[in-house]
Parts: sequence; structure tokens; C-alpha cells
Amino acid sequence: MTMLDRMRRHKNWLKWSLGLVCLAFIIFYIPDFLRGTGADAASSDTIAKVQGHEITAGEFRRTYQAQLQAYRAAYGANMSEQLLKQLGIEQQILQQMVDERAALAEAERVGIQVSDEEVRQRILSMPAFQENGQFIGEQRYLQLLRMQRPAMTSSEFEDNIRRSLTVEKLRSSLTDWLSVTEKELEQEYRRRNDKVKLALVSFTADSFRKDAAASDAEVAAYFDAHKADFKIPEKRRIRYLLIDIEALRAKVPVPQSDIERSYNNNIDQYTTPEQVRASHILFKTEGKDDAAVKAKAEDVLAQAKRGADFAELARKYSEDEASAKQGGDLDYFGKGRMVPEFDQVAFAMEPGQTSDLVKTQYGYHIIRLVDKKPSTTRTLAEVRQQIADQLGYERAQAQAADMAQALEKEISKPSDLDRVAKARGLQVQESGFFARDEPILGLGASPEAGSRTFDMKQGEVAGPVRGGRGLAFLTLVARQDAYVPKLDEVKDRVRDEVIKQKARDLSKQKAGEIAAKLKASGDFDKAAKAAGFEAKTTDLIARGSPLPDLGAAPAVETAAFALPAGAVSDPIPTDNGTAIIKVIEKKEVTPSEWSTAKDKFREELLGDRRNRFFSAYMVKAKQRMKIEVNRESLQRGVGYAEDEDS
Repeated sequence: MTMLDRMRRHKNWLKWSLGLVCLAFIIFYIPDFLRGTGADAASSDTIAKVQGHEITAGEFRRTYQAQLQAYRAAYGANMSEQLLKQLGIEQQILQQMVDERAALAEAERVGIQVSDEEVRQRILSMPAFQENGQFIGEQRYLQLLRMQRPAMTSSEFEDNIRRSLTVEKLRSSLTDWLSVTEKELEQEYRRRNDKVKLALVSFTADSFRKDAAASDAEVAAYFDAHKADFKIPEKRRIRYLLIDIEALRAKVPVPQSDIERSYNNNIDQYTTPEQVRASHILFKTEGKDDAAVKAKAEDVLAQAKRGADFAELARKYSEDEASAKQGGDLDYFGKGRMVPEFDQVAFAMEPGQTSDLVKTQYGYHIIRLVDKKPSTTRTLAEVRQQIADQLGYERAQAQAADMAQALEKEISKPSDLDRVAKARGLQVQESGFFARDEPILGLGASPEAGSRTFDMKQGEVAGPVRGGRGLAFLTLVARQDAYVPKLDEVKDRVRDEVIKQKARDLSKQKAGEIAAKLKASGDFDKAAKAAGFEAKTTDLIARGSPLPDLGAAPAVETAAFALPAGAVSDPIPTDNGTAIIKVIEKKEVTPSEWSTAKDKFREELLGDRRNRFFSAYMVKAKQRMKIEVNRESLQRGVGYAEDEDS
């Protein structure tokens, strides 16, 4: 009997929504409701084990496919599979799954458990399965679970909730003691939300480079005073045998029948469902008198019907803070993105129409339909080459994984690289010296290869490891210790630093020459123009916002928030030159705004602090755990995931 069977008698179910995603604790990137329990695994291969908690190939493939779907949903079907590989998506997913297992292992160590009743109560409290105040029924419940990509069973769903609750309870037990004082809370809120509007004249160092020169004597003197800044880091050199995926791809045939089958099996990837673009005005009812809210909404509706500017009404009255700033605009959305009552009305309207009041769980809405796009499907001819490239690359990946699996059994010492390369028609190459975080000649960017190289000893062989071009087996050839170079080795770098410094000094000098004029003038823009410079005006900006020509400039930011409105600063040195600013306007948080935002911000700030504390705790906890990764199974898991996805 599943948890659902035990819950049938209970009412007060809430709406199904994307709140499901929030089941997983924030440090885990993959939504927990997309994770399987291994029931769908075609193989019980263990990819990793964390303190006895296994990650199977089936679980990995399920999560891998879910992440690919998420990328495609966010960026479209044109998202390059090859790009995702180069970004190391499989390593990211594995690390996220390892992090989850580590948290579960730690919860087990300290005796944290989750009861069936706690699971039931969590499901009951979720925005879940209700229509007109009634449970939607088991069939629709199961249908909604099957609609997830990948699909899931009710048992899997309940197990995932149990895991999420376990991690949540562990986090709470470790972080609930954290608090924040009223003073800290208000200071941080003001720091984030106070704003200034500036007029800014920037004297960029780059504009003065042409007037800066560096003699050999100046370069030598600068180098003598800053030798540590030019220290060459430890470097290493490797020999490696590369399984080049692009070379394999060029030889992989992709029959037209396979392209057509892939198109038909994944037609939803090439189909854009019907979409509408709407704006709305929301009047929230939670904790308020419903009749009073409705009366206010009807008054605004009457204004809209009489032809008042809908965007202005939304900015003035809407309580949906995110869309109100955009005049109520919700952009384009498909069916199912909004609550059913909203969806039903929006998709029944025609562009230009304004709805009557629409009641949802959030309150009363006034909806204005802006545009409507019919469902469209890209033809096979339009996507044929895209599918061919994708299938070819996936099959080359699978071939590379199979070859790497076979070679791993044949390669155990450096001399094996040449023997195997000769037998397989491959080539052993040698890199130049590279630092840990530098790209490797012939392999490209490969954090894994860099890490493995700097952790190994001469005589050892590592692999397969993933590089930008494919999978490689590598051995350490030579190491070069960190050292302070002679001037001749870094003379160009030193000269460039001297010129940069001189250009900054020239920018500061020029700013100093006209600062008094800018301060004395009643017209900052006019005075700047008279001096041959342009004053650029910002919008109201918060701390951390990039500034025209300067980007991030902490010194300018500090001065801007310290000066009163109307004041002009002295020259302010920055990394990119010098700036003089005038504070045009200051918008500080009002007591009313602070009072309204305080409780929500307390939760946000405490959440941030607790997340950071929990993450730091788990870093230390993992150091005492036994974590094993079977890279051969990982490569197979990636290959199978690609085959299933295609």
C-alpha cells in the first residue's frame, strides 16, 4: 500500500504546482522530485558509493536525462549536446548526487529518521492535487506523476519526499540555532535596497595608454619591487593517448531512417505549444476581507474597461510585485504554467480583450490578453541536420566510452600507452608545461585532467579522463617547481603593468585638473563637456551594480552612498582609471518599506546564513567519509543515458 492509499480519506489537498521543485534542499542542483530510486535501472552497476550509500547507473541515467530535459526546456532543442559535455555536465550531476548521499549518510550517523506520518503530512501541505476543493483522484494523481520527464511512480515520489525531509531535518538540527539581530537585519536590508542615481565622468586608463611609455630602467625597477607578482606557478608536463571524439564523429554513419525515427520519437522537442502573452493585475485575498478586496478589484476593472492605461493600473494597484514593475506583463506562457482558473480564461480570450474578475487561490485577477501564438512544429527538413549532428555526436561519445572501457584494462603503466596506440591506430602526444588551472595543449580545457595530473606521481597512469576533445589516458613526464623568473622571461608582462600604472596615474592627474571646475559648476554635465568629457547618467542603482565605462567599482560605490544628494566627489581611483561623480538622487528605504519587508527578509537572510553554514559543515563531514567513484560505470552510464535520450 502506497502513501497515497493511506491518504485517500484526507481532504484539504492543495494545488499541484512547481512547488514540487522545492522539495529538494537548495544545495542540491537537481530537483529531488526528478530523482529515481533505481527501479527504472536497466543495470544495477554502482557508479559511486558514499559511506555505503550507493548511486546506481539507473539512478544516474534518470537524473542525467532529467537534467538534459531541463536544459532543453530552458534553452531550446538547439542546445548543443557537445557543449554540455565540454561543460562536464555528467561530473556536475555526479557531484550533486554524491552531495545528497553524503547528507543522507550524515543524517543516518546522527540518528535522524523520517516517519511515514511525516511524509504524509508533507504531501498534504504541498501545493498539490485539488480541484474545486476536492482531491483530483488517484488516476489524475498518477497521470501527473507520469507526465514528469522522466515519468515517476507514486512510490518513487514518496521515497523522494522522505529523502528530502531527511536532509531538511539534518539541516534544521544543525542550523536552527543561527539568528540575526534587528540591527544587523535592517543594516543588511538597507545595504541591499538603498539606491542612488549618479552623473559620472570616467577617466579610463585605456584612454591614456597612448601617452604612457616605459623605459627599460623603469621596467627593471618595477620588477625588482614586485617580483612576487610575477612568480611562475608549479607546472607539469604529460604524455597522453587521446580518444578523439571529433575524429570518431567524422566516421560515424547516421542513416536517414535513424534520423526520422529520432524525429518522430522526440517530436515534442520540435513542437512549440500554443502560447499567449498576457498582463494581469492581482489583488491578494490572503488574510484580508474578501468582499473589500473584491470591491476594490471591481473598481479597477471598471477603469480598465473604460479604456484606462492597463500598464499604469497594474503598476499602481497590482500586488504581484514581479509583474507590476513591468506593467503587469507576464510574457508568453503555455498551458499549465498558470493556475487552472487563470489558464482557462487567458486561453479563451482574444488579443486586446480584458477579462472580468478571475478568482484563484491567490486572489482576484484582471487579465488583459496581449497576443496569441498557435502551436507550431518544425519540419523534419528543418531539423534534419541538427538531429544528424546530435546522433552522430552521441554515437561517437558511446564509441569513445566503449573504447576507453576496453583500453582501461590494457593500460597500467606508461609504456602501455605506446603499445596500445600502435595497435589501435591512435597517437600518443606530449603537452607543454601547464599550471593546474591552464588548458592543456591538445586536450583543451580539462579541469579533471589538470587535477589528476597534479595529484599523480611519475610512473603512474590516469584515465580515462575527459578533455575538451575526448577521453584520454595520461602519465606524468616532468614537473617544474614554482619559481621567481628572471626579468627577460616576463619582460613584456612587466612592461604592460608599468604602462597600466602610468595610464592610471595620468587619468588621476587629469581628473584632478578638472575636479574643481566640476564641483564649482551648477551644471555638472555642461562643465564636463566644456572640459572635453561626457557625463553619463545612471538609473537608480543599488550597491553592486555595474557603472558606465567602469564596471564594478567598489570605491565609487562607497563614495556614492556616503555623499548627500547634490554633492560632487573628489577624484576616485579605480582599477580601470579614475572617476568623479555627482549624486543626483538618493532613494533610501523608508520606515514603512522596512516594516513591510522585515519578516520576509529575515527568513531570506537567515536562509542564506543557514545554507552557507550547512554547506561548510558538509564539506568537513565528507572529509571523514569513504567516497568511491567507479569511472568505468560512469562512462557507461553517460553512454546509456544518451542512447535512451535519443
